[in-house]
Amino acid sequence: MTMKVLLATLLASTAVFSAALAGETLDKVKARGSLVCGVSEGIAGFSAPDSTGTWAGMDVDFCHALSAAILGDATKVTFKPLTAQNRFTALQSGEVDILSRVTTYTLTRDTALGLDFGAVLFYDGQGFMVPAKLNITSARELDGATICMQTGTTNELNVADFFRSIGKPFSPLAIEDVNELNNAFFNSGRCDVYTGDTSGLAAWRSSLAQNKDDYVILPELISKEPLAAAMRHGDQQFGDIVRWVGFALIEAEEKGITQANADEMKSSADPTVQALLGVSPGNGKALGLDEAWALNAIKSVGNYGEIFERNVGAKTPLGLQRGTNALWNKGGLIYAPPAR
Repeated sequence: MTMKVLLATLLASTAVFSAALAGETLDKVKARGSLVCGVSEGIAGFSAPDSTGTWAGMDVDFCHALSAAILGDATKVTFKPLTAQNRFTALQSGEVDILSRVTTYTLTRDTALGLDFGAVLFYDGQGFMVPAKLNITSARELDGATICMQTGTTNELNVADFFRSIGKPFSPLAIEDVNELNNAFFNSGRCDVYTGDTSGLAAWRSSLAQNKDDYVILPELISKEPLAAAMRHGDQQFGDIVRWVGFALIEAEEKGITQANADEMKSSADPTVQALLGVSPGNGKALGLDEAWALNAIKSVGNYGEIFERNVGAKTPLGLQRGTNALWNKGGLIYAPPAR
């Protein structure tokens, strides 16, 4: 068998396998009575358990919203913590229904891994964090630095590309286990620099540093990291639901629909609001859901802006500004297609 024939056979087998695994996810979730959501092992602001084991974060809120839209109950979620290395296998194998785990939407993941992605719910970028005592103000000063990063992410290739572009050497220290990785930077001094998505760096700094001012996140972003929920390729209906739940939360913010006033907004004369909240029927039927799917999602966790501010916003330990994650009409990139 020639290499071309072998490759074609493997690709065909993978496509059939992925489609077979995908199946009717919506039916499985309804029959089970709960949504199994793959999350991180613990990244503050996105998905992390508190002292009682209750999960919280932007990724967690999205899972609650999805459960509310599908099952009419935001609490019917089982959270499955996954590493960066095993997250895609868990999704492909059907161990989880959806992956809501600070995952970057890339071409390779969208094609070769047999995944589909929902609405981008956080625009991020890879950056660098250093101890403030080093007095470093730019990533271009990191000549010969030892840089900690997590394996199984886009970080490794991005760092190699960046240092190649500026013509400077560096020493990578790639570690799979996130606890070991954090210890290498914050405690043992095995590396000078920590690289990752800037939201993640802010999360680790807020939760692990005795004084967050002891560490500085440098201004340069060396990549685009659009974070979105991932689902198995081949299940179009479930993919549509995941995408439109995300869009509904965004549209709700634009239209001023909040967790507190969602029921009142059903009396709005705005046809977009009427369609979104199920007053004008059709959207629910199109997705195979109850017409109150978006209303239930918004009432469970609030609109996109409420989710952002509650978990990672300026008044939280992460202290993030909206920036590119502001609505499109307020200078950001967050935008939803028409819900009609």
